Amino acid sequence: MPAVTVLGLEGSANKVGAGLVRDGRVLSNPRRTFVPAPGQGFLPGQTARHHRGCVLAVLREALQEAGLEPADVDCVAYTKGPGMGAPLVTVAVVARTLAQLWNKPLLGVNHCVGHIEMGRLITGAQNPTVLYVSGGNTQVIAYSERRYRIFGETIDIAVGNCLDRFARVLKISNDPSPGYNIEQMAKKGQKLVELPYTVKGMDVSFSGILSHIEEVAHKMLASGECTPEDLCFSLQETLFAMLVEITERAMAHCGSQEALVVGGVGCNMRLQEMMRIMCAERGAKLFATDERFCIDNGAMIAQAGWEMFRTGQVTQLEDSWITQSAVWWGTPPDRGRAQQAPAQAAHGTQASESPWQHRRGQLSVRRR
Repeated sequence: MPAVTVLGLEGSANKVGAGLVRDGRVLSNPRRTFVPAPGQGFLPGQTARHHRGCVLAVLREALQEAGLEPADVDCVAYTKGPGMGAPLVTVAVVARTLAQLWNKPLLGVNHCVGHIEMGRLITGAQNPTVLYVSGGNTQVIAYSERRYRIFGETIDIAVGNCLDRFARVLKISNDPSPGYNIEQMAKKGQKLVELPYTVKGMDVSFSGILSHIEEVAHKMLASGECTPEDLCFSLQETLFAMLVEITERAMAHCGSQEALVVGGVGCNMRLQEMMRIMCAERGAKLFATDERFCIDNGAMIAQAGWEMFRTGQVTQLEDSWITQSAVWWGTPPDRGRAQQAPAQAAHGTQASESPWQHRRGQLSVRRR
């Protein structure tokens, strides 16, 4: 079978990227990031204007870095959703235009599945239980019967959104990202502040802990009860303990011996460390990547598009819309694994007190 080269365009949030993948080899993967001022988030309109201003430069960079011409590309893939509407539209318009100008097939890709497929490609994980954590998504996912299925998820806001909004409370810089800066501050934290811990069966809730820390942060800092570094440390430990708990429960349910962490928050080294401890205690193996592939990028869309294209899937021009929703369209490919959105939740019952609730702030503990 001849080599297949796919161009992937990503722009669902504050990053716009273009990546080229040829039969499992990443040829190029440049991106740009919209960075708002400290204390502010990124709004859809502002983000879309940023993407429009640099998407063509990123595309040229991707082609030059890979040493390819448009004629060398077999397919154009783009993020169809989920994500922010205006940025998604910006990238979709570019993808449609390129597909028509270059006379190439077009493929709309699920952003979530793009993260998973890139993680599998880079790490070599075969059939892992996936912890997908980002600014817009928090889900525990496993692949079963030709579908990615959700075993647990947030019932309100995503973990990355919780961290980003806390960063605004402390006016932490958004450059390179608020989550990264919180991670660095957390390394200097010395005191574990008790925060709400909310796990509901297989699901988690982060809005309560965010509301609580927003309310008490300035009071505690003004009284000298803790430092900003202590709050960053405490928030990370509590959020990540909740995530590790539901991932471990999903692994037990699936009988899985592999865990894969994907999404922008997945490059946090403390989260990887806590996941690695849990996996070691279960005799399982953790797979994770660094910021090149955890954070939104074009190559992950190209890789998922490659999986789809090799199973004969193509998105017709009239179907090349975008969606902000996580669940939509599609007939999944046979073990191509790339098109179907995470769709089916399998919720457990309310668990008793978890040992992970007591692992916050500890490098390792033994199971009780």
